[in-house]
Amino acid sequence: MSSLSRELVFLILQFLDEEKFKDTVHKLEQESGFFFNLRYFEEMVTNGEWDEVEKYLSGFTKVDDNRYSMKIFFEIRKQKYLEALDKRDRTKAVEILVKDLKVFSTFNEELFKEITHLLTLENFRENEQLSKYGDTKSARGIMLAELKKLIEANPLFRDKLQFPTLKNSRLRTLINQSLNWQHQLCKNPRSNPDIKTLFVDHSCGQPNGARAPSPVTNPLMSTVPKAGGFPSLGAHGPFQPTPAALPTSLAGWMANPTPVPHPVASAGPLGLTAPNNAAAILKRPRTPPTNNHALDYQSADSEHVLKRSRPFGMPEEVNNLSVNILPVPYAGQTHGQSSYTPDDLPKTVVMTLSQGSAVKSMDFHPVQQILLLVGTNIGDIMVWEVGSGERIAHKTFKVWDLSTFSMSLQGYLANDYTVSVNRVVWSPDGALFGVAYSKNIVHIYSYHGGDDLRNRLEIEAHVGSVNDLAFSYPNKQLCVVTCGEDRVIKVWDAATGAKLHTFEGHEAPVYSICPHHKENIQFIFSTATDGKIKAWLYDNMGSRVDYNAPGQSSTTMAYSADGTRLFSCGTNKEGESFLVEWNESEGAVKRTYFGLGKRSGGIVQFDTTKNRFLAAGDESTVKFWDMDNLNLLTSTPADGGLPLSPCIRFNKEGTLLAVSTDDNGVKILANSDGVRLLRTVENRSFDAPRVAPAAIVKAPSIGPFGSNNATIGTTMGDRAAPVAAIVGTNNDARSLADVKPRITDESVEKSRIWKLTEINEPSQCRTLRLPDSLTAMRVSRLIYTNSGVAILALASNAVHKLWKWQRNDRNLTGKATTSVAPQLWQPSSGILMTNDISDTNPEDAVPCFALSKNDSYVMSASGGKISLFNMMTFKTMKTFMPPPPAATFLAFHPQDNNIIAIGMDDSSIQIYNVRVDEVKTKLKGHQKRITGLAFSHSLNVLVSSGADSQLCVWSTDGWEKQTIHETQIAIYEAPKLECLKQWVPREASGPITHATYSCDSQLIYVSFEDGSVGVLTASTLRLRCRISPAAYLPPNPSLRVHPLVIAAHPSDPNQFALGLTDGGVQIVEPAESEGKWGTSPPAENGAGPSTAPGATGSEPPQR
Repeated sequence: MSSLSRELVFLILQFLDEEKFKDTVHKLEQESGFFFNLRYFEEMVTNGEWDEVEKYLSGFTKVDDNRYSMKIFFEIRKQKYLEALDKRDRTKAVEILVKDLKVFSTFNEELFKEITHLLTLENFRENEQLSKYGDTKSARGIMLAELKKLIEANPLFRDKLQFPTLKNSRLRTLINQSLNWQHQLCKNPRSNPDIKTLFVDHSCGQPNGARAPSPVTNPLMSTVPKAGGFPSLGAHGPFQPTPAALPTSLAGWMANPTPVPHPVASAGPLGLTAPNNAAAILKRPRTPPTNNHALDYQSADSEHVLKRSRPFGMPEEVNNLSVNILPVPYAGQTHGQSSYTPDDLPKTVVMTLSQGSAVKSMDFHPVQQILLLVGTNIGDIMVWEVGSGERIAHKTFKVWDLSTFSMSLQGYLANDYTVSVNRVVWSPDGALFGVAYSKNIVHIYSYHGGDDLRNRLEIEAHVGSVNDLAFSYPNKQLCVVTCGEDRVIKVWDAATGAKLHTFEGHEAPVYSICPHHKENIQFIFSTATDGKIKAWLYDNMGSRVDYNAPGQSSTTMAYSADGTRLFSCGTNKEGESFLVEWNESEGAVKRTYFGLGKRSGGIVQFDTTKNRFLAAGDESTVKFWDMDNLNLLTSTPADGGLPLSPCIRFNKEGTLLAVSTDDNGVKILANSDGVRLLRTVENRSFDAPRVAPAAIVKAPSIGPFGSNNATIGTTMGDRAAPVAAIVGTNNDARSLADVKPRITDESVEKSRIWKLTEINEPSQCRTLRLPDSLTAMRVSRLIYTNSGVAILALASNAVHKLWKWQRNDRNLTGKATTSVAPQLWQPSSGILMTNDISDTNPEDAVPCFALSKNDSYVMSASGGKISLFNMMTFKTMKTFMPPPPAATFLAFHPQDNNIIAIGMDDSSIQIYNVRVDEVKTKLKGHQKRITGLAFSHSLNVLVSSGADSQLCVWSTDGWEKQTIHETQIAIYEAPKLECLKQWVPREASGPITHATYSCDSQLIYVSFEDGSVGVLTASTLRLRCRISPAAYLPPNPSLRVHPLVIAAHPSDPNQFALGLTDGGVQIVEPAESEGKWGTSPPAENGAGPSTAPGATGSEPPQR
């Protein structure tokens, strides 16, 4: 074979490898014998794929070629033989001996006899030479090291172990050059020719000939139907029939570019012309000016295609055509990278802002770079001035005009008013910002400085969650681009709210969007939760791209600041994260950066800065990369306290970095320039009233910033209550108001002048809102694990959330506490425990769950089938009992985890054996759905309650029935159900939402619709302590939040947890100085407690 033919094989091998035809690559390596892929060989040997190993070797050598080859084959077959003996598979060992090893007997008969003798030994390690044989894995490793030495010494492998040094996609480059030359030789060259095939030479048709078929219908222009592969060569657009040629970098992604300007019914004709004023707001790519459109500007390490002089007599315009299949880089191009060093990265913590709820999204103002916009998981949006650490504006979620929404959304909001912010983002000039919420809605605000936020647009944008929002400038018009759970991307007029475009084509919820422009072409990248990436022009021609994100991950895409380089970062369902740079011309991954964790706690977020650095929040740290280096550059834990996958955001100049914290705050990191920026504005005041200064963290280089001690801020507007929260020494959300505790002291107790303990301020108790990065939905069910180290919640959207505490120096027991924040835990697979909802609306269902005694399994239902989940892996072990009827309450038998009592919405109770999948007994006695079930640990009875206000006791002898009123707390003695005591709350407190015993049965915790919590002495059913919502909830007049469920700690009788209507879970403990909830009222006198807030009159008499 000639040297050129040999080189062609290498080009084909490179092409096949880039196209991910892995099996074909190795087949060609073996058949040609030109390149021995040592890495592939190592992989096969490590995996014990012996037949494939020998088959691959056969392309390069045979057993009897030389002594090196003989030794190679002998070592492989000997290892295969020993592994068979080690598995006690003597039949297999004999087969290997006869078929594979006998060939060596002609060269060394004594050795063959010794090998044969191993069959007679009980353990071949009895042979002295094999006495040190370890396990299979280590033996393969030792053998592999020996094989590599033999291969490198074997003359038959010389010049075959190193692949030639080639620039990327060399074969495509040669084809591109050929097409350029063919077009230059055309007799009648077209200004916008169309290359449809590589099978014949290119030739432009007659000037008045028939028009080439549209690339939309031309099958040669479609993408290759291969997952993760490239589109066909024609898709790279050497001759795109557009009014203005698409930049090659974009054309490489666009499989079906628009042939002509396409009229859009709602927006009029859309031309692909360069916007006049967009350049002033959106940074244009830094591409050198040139008149040769055949040159596309790619990264500096792309293949450089030789420039050819124009043939004599060739028309001038021929040399000015886009005729590239591959990008042709500009030789002098750079990415505007100055001589930055890692010291230029913002890594010093200078400030902590206390949000009071989990941060979901952040964005720095594009002009006033010390203004930070923040959105949280309870729908709050805030503007912080990080120079002073003050929150200068605050909005809670509120529908502006309910009547403009669809009837279905109106009904939805009437039942559940809790939302989470998914995205906040400023417009390019900072005059507007957009908010995407977890329920259908987008809000656009105009910002006029200080605390002046004005409502601009309220849009019912999508069905379900609005997952992302961005601003763009197509056709000289500021637009808002949104995407959502309904698998659709939409474009809205930012001035009027009119819908301009709807892009459909994704088969899963659209996770993120990335609008951008190249030259005069405006386009949008979109990514979906199934890992698909698509691209759209502002027309009705459909998606131009259908690629797979690395690892099929939920991915976010972003350009460098100068718009020349494209990056993406995402996390798949298995928890694997991928940070990559894309080759836009090929629609392929150009670089994959190393350093992200293999088991991310959520979807990793990232950002870019200075056209040089990348940053990602991962493994409770902020990690940094140089864009041109695959390896991790540096990282910082930001003084600790970060969630597993924190939200991060640079300001425009990259001098400041905002990072979300585990305790619902934001840390501001700065470099030296950022410190100077903050110092210059430290004493500057805003016109608007300042609200809730943040806690300032001391940093060695930032003396003027003040101390750790937070100061007291004024309130905004006419609010009397404090607005913000700060992080206290034990990480709990506290009000900033300076108040005096009203807890009665021991002298009062001793004087027997008893008073009800009232907890009205955060300083009077210890609270912790559990960190939550998932969508906030009201908590329907809540329980501590039996071990006390975790809390499990079931939300109204049928998703379970599990928080786990870790044992460390601050928490020696590892049990639930307010002093240390837990982690929202997920297994490495990233899956969620989600109940089956069948055709039911989970919002209308009666959710229920029960935890096994050993905390290994949870049984749960949300109106659909009952699911059995593994608490370690979150995997669904079993589903059963599809509705109707639906399960409304579940309880494990205390002595047998396989027996479950299931209360139904048809009023029946079924005793079910999970192991044999059989209903043992069906109990009937209630008239309405079952609302509660409890097994007695000492009596052989099951007690049930129903929506018919009845209590029933079930035993082997039958059941008895007693009546109880639903707005009362009472104690009944089982099994006769004699009412021993009863407590009726004051009407002003509202209905009881839930109640539970403390773990020692001495207290009863009761939650109310007004947000308050009552603590009763169980023995007397007298109220001993009343906790106001102001003590554990941040003030929010526009959003009424109250507990729906209450759970008691399994070993600490004074700790309880609340599941709230806003989706939050709050842990509450008494102040350390008190250690308990008030004092027990004396049972012998008639003195009632002091009046609770909102209540009138005295405590009702005991009954």
